Amino acid sequence: MIKSLIPAVVIASALAAPALALAQDNTQVTRSAVKSDLQQMEQAGYNPGEDRTTYPAKTQAAEQRVQDERGVAATSYGPSISGTSASGIRAQTGPSDSNHTIYFGH
Repeated sequence: MIKSLIPAVVIASALAAPALALAQDNTQVTRSAVKSDLQQMEQAGYNPGEDRTTYPAKTQAAEQRVQDERGVAATSYGPSISGTSASGIRAQTGPSDSNHTIYFGH
């Protein structure tokens, strides 16, 4: 009986986990709130009719300026968005020495 109970519990928890992981709040956004946010974005330099190839960068920059004006950064939590990262670049460990390769001593 225990052998059949354990898989049933594992399957039930696997099916229930996505339902518990939703990170949405059920608050309704009003039309006036959306218009107010758009006006603040436009005052911060965002133009919705501009070139669409720079959409995410310009939108995020305008959102950052609006948040800076509101003082959101001081009251928020999360990772810094002003950092940089690099992927796929070889780490520089020091000057290259041809005598000390990975096969040195073999």
